[in-house]
Amino acid sequence: MNMKNTILFILIVAIVAFSSFVAINGVEIGKYKIGKAKESIDLGLDLAGGVYVILEAQTDAKGEELQKLMEQTKAIINERVNGLGVSEPNISIEGEKRIRVELAGIDDPQEAIDIIGKTAQLQFIDSNKNVVVTGKNVRSSEVKFQQSNTGKENPVVALEFDKEGTENFAAATKRVAEKTNIEEKIIYIVLDNQVISSPVVQDVITDGKAVISGSFDIDSASKLATLIRAGALPVEMKELQTSVIGPTLGLEAFDRSVKAGGIAILLIFIFMIIMYKLPGFISCIALTIYTLIVIFSMELLGVKLTLPGIAGLILSIGMAVDANVLIFERIKEELRIGKTVRTSIDYGFKRALTSVLDSNITTLIAGVVLYYFGTGPIKGFGVTLILGIVASMITAVFITKYLLKLMVSITGGKNTKLYGA
Repeated sequence: MNMKNTILFILIVAIVAFSSFVAINGVEIGKYKIGKAKESIDLGLDLAGGVYVILEAQTDAKGEELQKLMEQTKAIINERVNGLGVSEPNISIEGEKRIRVELAGIDDPQEAIDIIGKTAQLQFIDSNKNVVVTGKNVRSSEVKFQQSNTGKENPVVALEFDKEGTENFAAATKRVAEKTNIEEKIIYIVLDNQVISSPVVQDVITDGKAVISGSFDIDSASKLATLIRAGALPVEMKELQTSVIGPTLGLEAFDRSVKAGGIAILLIFIFMIIMYKLPGFISCIALTIYTLIVIFSMELLGVKLTLPGIAGLILSIGMAVDANVLIFERIKEELRIGKTVRTSIDYGFKRALTSVLDSNITTLIAGVVLYYFGTGPIKGFGVTLILGIVASMITAVFITKYLLKLMVSITGGKNTKLYGA
């Protein structure tokens, strides 16, 4: 029986050691490759670098009307950001009139800022300054290539109107096509009160399709197509704050935080072993399992790791250690009054369980509140704190107890000094 439990214990330690090695160094077996946890976890804005912008709505609307405007604006900004190809942007409404946009790992922060903040009021206006169609009538907007007189293919923005826009545009082109004066045959394409194209109408366009041509390159044409496709912001947004974070600064902070976390865990391991002997050693294994659970959970769930998130992770490690300290002190008290090791472990866990649950649940509630009401870094802190607390309760209450009982069956549990007595 002891041999069987010894083999089981060694197997558990080996699996934990191998998992730790994979998390730190990664592994490649044939076609299968598992990357380093450090490289696999998505990094937040403060670590990966990027930009965040805070915009404020310039409107007197209140109540439900304001809420509706802000939700529409958020949806349109989200559509524009997706057009940039940014993965997992963080876009949230702060207070009543502000929107916070966080874009991690983007190559051109200024371009992102320009696209996010533009009102994108698109209008087609005839020579008499009559609005023919607007951006709301545009069904689709995409980049295509059109051959010029010289044979060169230039990028253009191809538009397709809805039913109302098709009818209005057909009537307008029919009206101006009959004019003899060139200036009267122009339908101006205006974006945010700036003329971006001045095509001359030669024929009546009845199929609801139009082309915006000009001195575009592929990037500027794609940018315009994205703006038009996303639509106009329903309210003017004023840029209150913008911050660009370089990836070098963020990665340096990340490396230092990881190093600090590693040193903290190592010191905790040494302290636990000195103070509690075998139970302390067991707690080191349990804490390693806890760390692996949190890291792989973050990777699986796609949680973005931020600097405050690392702080939340280290704090939850402290909570896990606190739970072990409470339990081990209870076990030592039972041993001192003459109970056996097995009985002391059972009573120690039973008596400490209430305190462990109370402290973890109250912290868990705080984490949920931070995640629900917080924004940006605060939300990141809340996420890792929640994951850490859940993992710490699992490891402290179940895994530590199981490993301790396994150790007792291996050692016989007769030498109480090995268990901190």
